[in-house]
Amino acid sequence: MRILTAAIFSTIFIASGLCLADEEPKVTGSAGLGIFNRYVFRGYELSGRSVILQPNLGIAYRGFSLSLLGNIDSDEQATQSFNPDRPGHASFNERDITLSYTHNIGKFGLTGGYIFYSTDYAPATQELFVSASYDIIAKPTISVYRDVAKFPGTYVNLSFSQSFKVHREITLDLGASAGYFAGDGGYWRTFDASTGGYTGKKYRAFHDGMASAGITFPVTNFIAVQPVVQYWFPLSSKARRMVDGNSYNPNGHLDDTWVTGMNVKISF
Repeated sequence: MRILTAAIFSTIFIASGLCLADEEPKVTGSAGLGIFNRYVFRGYELSGRSVILQPNLGIAYRGFSLSLLGNIDSDEQATQSFNPDRPGHASFNERDITLSYTHNIGKFGLTGGYIFYSTDYAPATQELFVSASYDIIAKPTISVYRDVAKFPGTYVNLSFSQSFKVHREITLDLGASAGYFAGDGGYWRTFDASTGGYTGKKYRAFHDGMASAGITFPVTNFIAVQPVVQYWFPLSSKARRMVDGNSYNPNGHLDDTWVTGMNVKISF
């Protein structure tokens, strides 16, 4: 789900592993729905006091994958990082497409890909990304995202995740991540009190942190439900900073934020 981040990162990836020599490669996929009290992306609050629905769909074959993610806000409300396209109304305000390829060598996995963000509340933009993971305890994963369109900048995220069997097929799923952001384009100039505008240095900072916990309940062999809670927080004073009542970061300052909700996933 995009709220993780993205991450969760928040967008879902469905990556097929290496097949044994006598196995016929298969097309795999999933469909799902996330239901949350808030939409948070890389620490930025993109909703307020509403219900968020995030339908998603993905398909994979021989390491290649395609995933689609939508965001529906039941009652758009402005936040420090979000200017609604339909204030006070429901809006299907985001549609993301991710194309990726994953290659596994033993416990090491490398993924590269492309993301297109189509948003009604901001100009559409595009990212290229690469991530590397190692399948040991906590599965450390480092990902680098580069905006190549409207908002030039680089976002680096280090994440960890681990699932523990609780009872039969029920698992406790824990996760944590930390992000660093470096803006390159003029959009990312910070607020300067001496000029009263965004004319300062470009925003670069240890950006967002997140800790999560969920419990996955298999309903059938193909359907699973996961209640989840996440805690988001700024990683530095720059990410939290306000100057004369304005966010130092032109995209909005980060707050301590809780997200609660549920994921429903169907695998096929």
